Amino acid sequence: MKKGVLYITSTPIGNMEDITLRAIEVLKSVDLVAAEDTRRTGTLMKRHGIERPLTSLHDHNEREKCALIIERLLQGANVAYVSDAGTPGVSDPGYLLVKLAVEQDIAVSAVPGPSAAIAALSVSGLPMNRFTFAGFPPPRRAGRRRFLEELRNEKATMIFYESPKRLAATLRDMLEIFGDRPMSLSRELTKLHEETRRGKIADILEGLHNMTAKGEITLVIGGAEERQPEADPEKILSLYDELAKKESCYTRDAASRIARATGLPRKKVYAVILEHLGKKRPGSDAPRKQ
Repeated sequence: MKKGVLYITSTPIGNMEDITLRAIEVLKSVDLVAAEDTRRTGTLMKRHGIERPLTSLHDHNEREKCALIIERLLQGANVAYVSDAGTPGVSDPGYLLVKLAVEQDIAVSAVPGPSAAIAALSVSGLPMNRFTFAGFPPPRRAGRRRFLEELRNEKATMIFYESPKRLAATLRDMLEIFGDRPMSLSRELTKLHEETRRGKIADILEGLHNMTAKGEITLVIGGAEERQPEADPEKILSLYDELAKKESCYTRDAASRIARATGLPRKKVYAVILEHLGKKRPGSDAPRKQ
């Protein structure tokens, strides 16, 4: 018997029109739609004229329902899984279902679409070439602080989800552990009262008193800055003398080679060498011979 296909289907994170044509087509064609919240998904399906059997699969019945859905897939039924909003499995149920399907060699197809993390990142004004999605920080302070400490030196832009009731506490911990970095806070994305605030962590924290936070909050935090190594004149001159003993080289060339070896800016290295040689500025820069 031919196995069915599991479609991991992304749905709108707010605006009901943010659903792809393919997602509508898939939801209309499958034998069963499994949803984190059948009421919410039922409203979406009605809005787009989709009439298919609907069943629940959420945190509290995940193991039991996953087994039943896998059985349907093995019998040849096509199933679409949708979470409350956005892409299933991203801080939502879905991982276990996909894992079990893969283990049973069932085809799993992505029907991509909205994601609050990517939407917030795209309007944050922070670097997007590298980012880390960290999800929800632990709710208790001790666990949250350990979690943030592990990310203190992360150089990529970081994305977090947080609930309004823990937002202030999380930002206070971020300020203490990360330092006052640039960030953005997005709420109600794609909805009527969508808002994104940008600034330093301290600024955003201070401005919380005049913000009515509802629903899920997406925080985008700048990564740790690359620290330039300290310029140690003694080390630079030691390397310079070593180099000069081995071969004749121009001071500029020596500075470039030392800069590459130490990670220091060439200008700093060159200035230290010139001061050592008693030069105020580049002169003839003749090769130094021993």
